[in-house]
Amino acid sequence: MSRADLSRRGLLTAGGAALATGALTTGAVLAGSGPAAADAPPGRGRRVRTGFDRLADDGYAPLAGQRVGVVTNPTGITAEARHLVDVMHADERVDLVAVFGPEHGFRGTAQAGGSEGRHEDPATGLPVYDTYLKSGQPLADIFTASGVDTVVFDIQDVGARFYTYIWTLYDCMAAAALAGKRFVVLDRPNPVTGRAALGPVLDRAFATFVGREPIAQAHGMTVAELARLFNAEFLPKPVPLETVAMTGWRRADFFDATGLPWVPPSPNMPTPDTALVYSGTCLFEGTNLSEGRGTTRPFELLGAEGIDGRWAEAANAAGLPGVRFREAYFAPTFSKFQGKTVGGVQLMVHDRETFDPVRTAVALLVTARRVWPGFAWRPDHWIDKLTGSTRVRTLIDAGADTDEVVGAWSSDLAAFRELRGEYLLYH
Repeated sequence: MSRADLSRRGLLTAGGAALATGALTTGAVLAGSGPAAADAPPGRGRRVRTGFDRLADDGYAPLAGQRVGVVTNPTGITAEARHLVDVMHADERVDLVAVFGPEHGFRGTAQAGGSEGRHEDPATGLPVYDTYLKSGQPLADIFTASGVDTVVFDIQDVGARFYTYIWTLYDCMAAAALAGKRFVVLDRPNPVTGRAALGPVLDRAFATFVGREPIAQAHGMTVAELARLFNAEFLPKPVPLETVAMTGWRRADFFDATGLPWVPPSPNMPTPDTALVYSGTCLFEGTNLSEGRGTTRPFELLGAEGIDGRWAEAANAAGLPGVRFREAYFAPTFSKFQGKTVGGVQLMVHDRETFDPVRTAVALLVTARRVWPGFAWRPDHWIDKLTGSTRVRTLIDAGADTDEVVGAWSSDLAAFRELRGEYLLYH
């Protein structure tokens, strides 16, 4: 895939800035962006200050005189674990008039594939609008009806293309552009580092809500960096965009280096350890094996009825860096194999610096197919939506080994890595 294929509009200067047509896209980066912010010395007991922390420190100056709506969920908290909606609602310097909830809802009560619907928030009395599976003009109409001037986005991402919050970001940016609204993104860490992009790049023919645009399966970016990329490269119409960067975050930082509290971004993302493997093992959603939903270790436990210790043996024999596999048995309380005891593996990452979640998942798919006669893809070929093309599925079906599958996306990934580099904010 060429660089031109990765850019819908091709509007890049030599420095990577968007050449806006029509509505101006400022692309402004506020409150301590760039290398100086990333190199800030760690504070006592807490190192990273999020975009919201910086916004509050600045007295909410970018929101002055604006009617504000916030796209957020339970992860939108301060370092003291107070929700930003509660904080802003109580602050007379902010005219907060609406909240917009994504998948799982604003307060996070819905399971995968669900939302909380339109309601009034009991804690603040604010109207909460449901954005889940809404895009384009219908979502723009919601922004218009809410009466906001500026839409603020603050949600913790986990670094995987198929985690839907980044596409909520994309859809909300596109809808805000249609509705003539400003858009402000408050940055948070990528919990699995921002060191590198990994895995296959989406083919637009397979675009869905688990992947709208051609980015890598593990993108290695923060939400503010993604917003800059989306605005310059992919949105049909750029939005007046501002980002509020973090200070103290470095690209090599895992979440436990940030000093920030972890809130599960969704019910099946309980810990940063889950996020570490998720960009790979979520691919098992596209098979007839359990991906561990309904257990206390989703995406770390994988299995099905009839699998025994041979899978763990084959996976360990693959010699994958940074990870070992334990023969495991478990009984999911919901989702696939609910209430049944299944056999499989538990991923045990012992060196996260060398661990590659995408390559590991491919190796697990290859070995599962070889040792378990019952292996099958989901009949709807959901695996193609997750990987972004038919290539992974067809190569594995043809008997390809891990190196062949991983090598098949090398040129696409190289092109994405080059494009991605123009929108990074931190060292």
